[in-house]
Amino acid sequence: MSLEDVLHPFLRSYLGSPRWLKASAGRAYAMLPSRLRLGGAYEGFREEITASEGNGQAGEIALAKLERSLRWALETVPAYQRYRGLLNRHHDPRETLAHLPVVDKLNIKRNPARYLSSAMPESARLQMFTGGSTRNPMRFFLEKHVSRPKEYAFIQAFRDRVGAQLGELTLALRGRTVPSAAVPGGSLWMVEPIKRQLILSSDHLEERYMAGYAKALALHRPRYIEAFPSALFPLARWLADHPLPEFTDHVLGVMLYSENVFDFQMRKFREVFHCPIVKHYGQSERVLMAASTADDNRYFFWPQYGWLELLGANGKPVERPGELGFVVGTSFDNRVMPFLRYRTGDLAMLSATGHRALPGYPACERIEGRLQEFLVCRDERLISITTLGVGHFPELSAVEAIQYEQHQPGEVVLKVVARPRLSPAQVEHIARAVRDKTQGGCDVRVQHVERIPRTGNGKFRMLVQNIDLHRFFAATPEVEEEEVA
Repeated sequence: MSLEDVLHPFLRSYLGSPRWLKASAGRAYAMLPSRLRLGGAYEGFREEITASEGNGQAGEIALAKLERSLRWALETVPAYQRYRGLLNRHHDPRETLAHLPVVDKLNIKRNPARYLSSAMPESARLQMFTGGSTRNPMRFFLEKHVSRPKEYAFIQAFRDRVGAQLGELTLALRGRTVPSAAVPGGSLWMVEPIKRQLILSSDHLEERYMAGYAKALALHRPRYIEAFPSALFPLARWLADHPLPEFTDHVLGVMLYSENVFDFQMRKFREVFHCPIVKHYGQSERVLMAASTADDNRYFFWPQYGWLELLGANGKPVERPGELGFVVGTSFDNRVMPFLRYRTGDLAMLSATGHRALPGYPACERIEGRLQEFLVCRDERLISITTLGVGHFPELSAVEAIQYEQHQPGEVVLKVVARPRLSPAQVEHIARAVRDKTQGGCDVRVQHVERIPRTGNGKFRMLVQNIDLHRFFAATPEVEEEEVA
C-alpha cells in the first residue's frame, strides 16, 4: 500500500495550510522510509528499471508486459470484449495490438464506464483529470497503490540522468501555487519539505519580482532545477543580466517538463547554468514516458513504461526516419483503466538510431507537441510552432514574453509583452522574418499586450490555435469496430 495514494485527497489542504504546520507535518512525513510512503510497488519498479537498463532486456520486458496488458483488457474491459477472439489467434502480442482500434480522448469521454475493468473494485480506482493546455479535461482512473508509485519510480530514473537524488533540495518552477503570494506583501516562494522543493510562484515571473526570488535562491541554494521551460526562461534571462554565482555556480542539473523546449530557451539555460540539461515527456494518463539524456537531445521512450507506436495520417506505422507521426501508446500496469492504442494528440519524428547505452529504447528526433501547435499557411501547409522562435528575430531577444494566435490560414497575430514597445522598424522586420520563415505562407501582425496568461496548471501556450487542423493534417482514421470471434 502507498501512503501517497491514501493521503492524495488531502494534498490541496496540506499545500494551503500555514507554513509552520506544513513544515512540521512535512518534515515528519518526509522522514518515513520510501517503501512506506510510496509502497512496495515503487521499489519493484525501480528494480525493474535498473535490472533492464543498458543490458538489452528492456525490450523483452516490454513485450511481456504488452501481452499481459492486452490479455487483461480484452478479458475484463467492456470496450474490448468483442476482440477477445484475438487472444487465441495470434502468438505475438504485436499482431493482436495491430487489430485493435485507435482511441482518443473523445472516445473515452463519451462513455468512460466502457473503458473501466469489470474485474477491479471501485475502491481500487484513483480519480484523475487530464491537465495541460487542453480545453476540455477528461476524467480517467489510475490504479491505487500502483500507478503513482510507478510514476515516481520512472521520474526518479529521469532525475538519475543528472544525478538528482531523493531528499536533495530542488528549485521547482512547475506551475505550483504559492498561497501566500495572493496576500499583499506575502512571500512569493515557499519550501515544501516532503519533496524538498523551493517553490517559486509561477504567477509572478515579471522582472520586478526577480530580486525577491534571488534572495530565496541565494539563501537556500538548491542544487537542481525542475521547471516548465517557459517559467524558467524569465528567471534565466534575469540571471544573465544580474549574475548570482552563489546559486548558479552550484546548480548540478536542470530538468525540463511538460512543454516544448525552444532553441532560444536552451541556449539561455546553458549560458546561465553550465550543467547537464534534460527534457521529459509524459501525459497525465500515464501511457508513455520519454526523456533526453545528458549527452543526447533526442527523446528515448522507456519500453518498460508503455508501448509506443508512431502512426501516420493513414493509420499505418511510421517506419522511415525523419517522418512525422501521431504518438499512440498502450499503457502498462493500470488494471483499473488500461489504455490501448491511445492517441495522445502529440506528434513525433522517428529517429534512425537509438542510444548506445539504452538498447531497446525507441528514439524520436523530437516531439512536436499537439497538432494544435502548428500554424496553417495560406496554401494549407502546416508549420510547427517550434520553427518560429525568438532566436529567429533578434528584435524579440529582450522582450518579456510572446504568444502566437491564429484564426485564419495565412494570418497570424504575435502578442508581445515589451517594455519599451517595439519600434515600427522592428515590427516590420519581424513581419518580414515570419514571411520568410514560412516561405511566404503567413503574414504576422504584432500586437503589444500587458500580460500573457498561463493555463490553469501554470503552463504557457506558445500558440493559441483556433483553426481545426484535422482537415489539413488528416486525423488517423477510426478503425471499424466489429465482432472478433
